[in-house]
Amino acid sequence: MSIVQNKKAFHDYFIEEKYETGMILEGWEVKAIREGRVQLKEAYVIIRSGELFLIGSHISPLKTASTHINPDPTRTRKLLLHAEQIKRLIGKVERAGYTLVPLDMHYKTGRIKLEIGLAKGKKQHDKRETEKQKEWERTKQRLLRAK
Repeated sequence: MSIVQNKKAFHDYFIEEKYETGMILEGWEVKAIREGRVQLKEAYVIIRSGELFLIGSHISPLKTASTHINPDPTRTRKLLLHAEQIKRLIGKVERAGYTLVPLDMHYKTGRIKLEIGLAKGKKQHDKRETEKQKEWERTKQRLLRAK
């Protein structure tokens, strides 16, 4: 079951591979995510000293969060992935034009997982072409329904 999707990532990048990662979260973050108070629009993933980190995601704390903590909505969160997969990703990201972007946050067996994608940036003309294709698919569906 999907919690939040990053639609901007599909608009700005060609997604070549997808990986499902775990996340290290604090208690207040889990509660806020279950309420749907998370945003991935400006988020990205970096590799630092052989580990993956999610930067720029915004988790708005609930008003009922514990009073003895000071929640930071945009803190850096560590992602969990097998060492083999991280090594493979390091090799691919170091090539020109590739980056890691968060695509989807969802539940899997009661745990919150993040799907990240190995992506290559789109040029402006690629974005226009994608829009034309989507519009053509919508028009085609309308024509088929009209018959």
